[in-house]
Amino acid sequence: MRCDRKTMLLYAVTDRAWLGNETLYMQVEKALKGGVTCVQLREKELCDEEFLKEAIELKKLCSEYNVPFIINDNVDIAVKCGADGVHVGQSDMNAKAVRQMIGEKMILGVSAQTAEQARLAVENGADYLGVGAVFFTSTKADAEDVSYDTLKEICQSVSVPIVAIGGICEDNIMQLSGSGIDGVALVSAIFASSDIEGSCKRLYKLSKEAFGNED
Repeated sequence: MRCDRKTMLLYAVTDRAWLGNETLYMQVEKALKGGVTCVQLREKELCDEEFLKEAIELKKLCSEYNVPFIINDNVDIAVKCGADGVHVGQSDMNAKAVRQMIGEKMILGVSAQTAEQARLAVENGADYLGVGAVFFTSTKADAEDVSYDTLKEICQSVSVPIVAIGGICEDNIMQLSGSGIDGVALVSAIFASSDIEGSCKRLYKLSKEAFGNED
């Protein structure tokens, strides 16, 4: 399996909305020190030149921590920077086409909101699924809600690792226990924090308790 379930435990998705006086590199390093197990670089506004430069720097940083580095949506950037994987949504490029572009070694993550979407994604080559939004989220306005029962159904319908996303924070993470997911993907709970490293340490501990992954 290209994607280990343990790497889904605490999955950080970047957002430069809360940079302040810091760089994204600085914030990602704090998250890595706090124990995140996977990093996804999500950039919607940067030009390809700046995106690639940033991706190369963050790929090197994640490699130093032995943490998989995933690019959101942009397959070309993922290939050029030597990322460990790429993640695509339902409205992005077809998973089968992405698999053909990235080859067999790179991790492919696909977003899913239903069991049918989940099964099709796996058939088309997905190594893991991102499922959400499981709670209300302000970071993705077009995100559709996924109920706990649907989340559980998706987990039971496929054998690949699953990470839940959408509005997850320290206060509600335990509500996802027992659903069958392997971990949580977090945006604001990490990058909006005034103490990213400390928040990640607490979130890691909660994730271990909720999802029972062993070291």
